[in-house]
Amino acid sequence: MSVFRPNASALITGGASGIGLAVAQLCLRHDMKVTIVDFNQTTLDFAVQNLEKEVKGEVHCVKADVGDKEAWKKLREEGEGEEAIVVTGSKQGITNPPGNAAYNASKAAVKALTEHLSYDLREKKNIGVHLLVPGWTFTGLSGNVPGTDKQKPDGAWSPEQVADYMYKKMQDGKFYIICPDNDVSEETDKKRMLWSVGDIVNERPPLTRWRPEFKEEAEEWMSKCKV
Repeated sequence: MSVFRPNASALITGGASGIGLAVAQLCLRHDMKVTIVDFNQTTLDFAVQNLEKEVKGEVHCVKADVGDKEAWKKLREEGEGEEAIVVTGSKQGITNPPGNAAYNASKAAVKALTEHLSYDLREKKNIGVHLLVPGWTFTGLSGNVPGTDKQKPDGAWSPEQVADYMYKKMQDGKFYIICPDNDVSEETDKKRMLWSVGDIVNERPPLTRWRPEFKEEAEEWMSKCKV
């Protein structure tokens, strides 16, 4: 049984904009009961306006701080049947590019925690755990602020494309949902991840993909690697 089914419930944190809002719209198209949670009242108001256009499903918007344990207690609901937990990570938590070490570390922690959550829940056959790793996506972080008309860059995916890709991978039972975008293909992502692991296996210095002295070697390997 799919988690995307009529009358099933979806709780989406950060759901008032970007990928969260696109996932909410996806769930509503499957006639689900959706609760979106966000701390920003302005984006919540925009979300209500957008979601009211959906012809199916049931939606409830809640302003809350998900870092507050008491807020979580109020949001918690009991569910039956197939369930899924989707955690959003980042490619920077996998390939660790230079420039923002703290962010990379936080997303590497998200990856590790989600992997362990999947392992810890492995005996529960009705609960799926998934790590969603978007590519370049046109969200608020890249200027897609609700109520503005900034155009999406050609290389970026829309939040709706990420939601649709997530849906397909979840239907296939995949844990790792590594999204491409219009600039970076699935094949390129896989090669970059393999090269990064190769730094350890081949006893190279860290982050060689960005070191000038390894530039030619990395490019040659990428061109010959088959995945």
